[in-house]
Amino acid sequence: MSKLTIVAKIEAKPESIELVKAELLKLLEPTRSEAGCIQYDLHQDNTNPTVFVFYENWESRELWQAHMNNDHLKAYMAATEGAVTNFTLNEMAVIE
Repeated sequence: MSKLTIVAKIEAKPESIELVKAELLKLLEPTRSEAGCIQYDLHQDNTNPTVFVFYENWESRELWQAHMNNDHLKAYMAATEGAVTNFTLNEMAVIE
């Protein structure tokens, strides 16, 4: 198994910025304690507050996929339904 980096970009509706931010913040603690999570950092764009980015590092793709099926991620999806305009996810590998 090789390390996996995830870059996930979430774009909130302007009227839903605080809701989306609050729900994203709820993901930090439980995700950081998951098996295989090396790094799980949330960022917000300095000039466009509707844009959030997660930068994640996982021990393997399999452990990241287990994260994607966890209850806290399902709760986030339900809470932000209709509040996100765009979601982009990139699975990446380090080039050495």
